[in-house]
Amino acid sequence: MTSPHPTATSPHPPHAPHSGGMLPGFIGVAIFSQTLPFTRMAVTELDATFVALSRAVIAAVLALALLGLRGALDARRRPRGGQWARLAVTALGVVVGFPLFSSQAMREVPSSHGAIVVGLLPLATAVFAAWFGRERPSAAFWLSAVAGSMLVIGFAVWQGAGALQHADWYLFAAVVLGALGYAEGGKLSRELGGLETISWALVVSLPVLLPVVGWLGWRDSAAIAAASPRAWLGMAYVSVFSMFIGFLFWYVGLAKGGVARVGQIQLLQPFLTLAGGAVLLAEPLDGATIAFAVAVIAVVAVGRHAAVQQAAPTTATETPSILPERTH
Repeated sequence: MTSPHPTATSPHPPHAPHSGGMLPGFIGVAIFSQTLPFTRMAVTELDATFVALSRAVIAAVLALALLGLRGALDARRRPRGGQWARLAVTALGVVVGFPLFSSQAMREVPSSHGAIVVGLLPLATAVFAAWFGRERPSAAFWLSAVAGSMLVIGFAVWQGAGALQHADWYLFAAVVLGALGYAEGGKLSRELGGLETISWALVVSLPVLLPVVGWLGWRDSAAIAAASPRAWLGMAYVSVFSMFIGFLFWYVGLAKGGVARVGQIQLLQPFLTLAGGAVLLAEPLDGATIAFAVAVIAVVAVGRHAAVQQAAPTTATETPSILPERTH
């Protein structure tokens, strides 16, 4: 197991981490951005819960293989102590919560609608990072984050997505749980590494999810056997790319660049999703959408350069966490 990410010990911590995580963070977001279109492809023929949990099981098998190849299954390199509980929190958010609720939503609304609501994820991630973690974004950062989110909401209203539907509640739940998992996993990735964080989060969920998926597969065996190659293509993408490969890039980016700052790249995700929906599902894409995308890119650029301070742990063994911390 690698040592905790070094932090400043001076009374006034520097602005850190710097922008080294922006590129892997963007690659992760680009992969995530196609999750909703491919999920919609899958859930048109397969049960949404089966899709959500099966993708986690498939990714967990890949994670086990990768950990084994890297020798990370050795007892000396496994997570320790409270890290297991933090992995469970990460898994609750990004392995179970976000996939489950977003898959349910994709049964009822197009991916373009889901993309708009999920556009609130960066601000939610920053809130978790600042509230439970030790990142302290500046006022300029919060202004850029709120401005970007208001652009996303404005786009939703302009598109007529302002009226809440049943699926919107699923999407809001997905945003909250996804942000929780991103924030906690981003903190933990500084100790375990990005690859190890998502891999172990998948592995710890496997004993719970495997029997559930087995039962769902038995219950829906006829529908599963009748599913088209298009549905299985959707399942394959969300299992291998959305649930595994994308997170390898994403948590590396969060570890290097900070949860709050790198998380703002997700403001681009709705527009990448809209582009994917246009190509994969023939959903409309017009000039106004592109104009909103340009505006959001500008806000992300401002947010990247806004100050985000990282407080140092009070002891050599204390590390930031979403889990409750003892107050002093």
